[in-house]
Amino acid sequence: MIDDVWTALMVMIFSYTLGSVTGAYYVVKYIAKEDIRKKGSGNVGATNAGRAAGKKGFLLTIAIDAVKVWAALYVTGLMFEGEGLLILSAFCVLIGHLFPIQLGFHGGKGVVVYLASALFLEPMTIAIMAITMGIAYAVLRKYTLSGFIAMASIPISAWVIGDSFIISAGLLLQLLIVLISHSHFIMPKHRR
Repeated sequence: MIDDVWTALMVMIFSYTLGSVTGAYYVVKYIAKEDIRKKGSGNVGATNAGRAAGKKGFLLTIAIDAVKVWAALYVTGLMFEGEGLLILSAFCVLIGHLFPIQLGFHGGKGVVVYLASALFLEPMTIAIMAITMGIAYAVLRKYTLSGFIAMASIPISAWVIGDSFIISAGLLLQLLIVLISHSHFIMPKHRR
């Protein structure tokens, strides 16, 4: 029991620490020599990095945020067994991304982290999400709404494809956190 607690604690600390490496902050600091929290929407994410540092900033941010997820999950899977610890790792990377300690707990909104987690845990869910996005956009003609509908397909397709309750429930929890982070009611828009 004590070993299980220590293992979980190590995974949580390691994953939160990696999650706290918010790509957008460092990319914009390096490329534009500015604090992204004072630019555009104030969000420390890929979209705002694109506004502040162009396409290069956008793509570098996505790369950094995806790599930190894959690194955390890869190391966790290499060192420990069990889907539960992988989901714990993915959850803590997301929390670190949303609330990085070194940035005063003001991070991104977690979309790239969520998608990178899904890609690592159940790769086919991303292909299904892309198809869902195309269909939803063709019908609704609303990019953001179509994106959220497409992201909602991930936990469902993870359950159908992988037949793992732990993975699909973990991805559902991540999705709910990402949706909450996009809610202006729960997390008001940052003021400039």
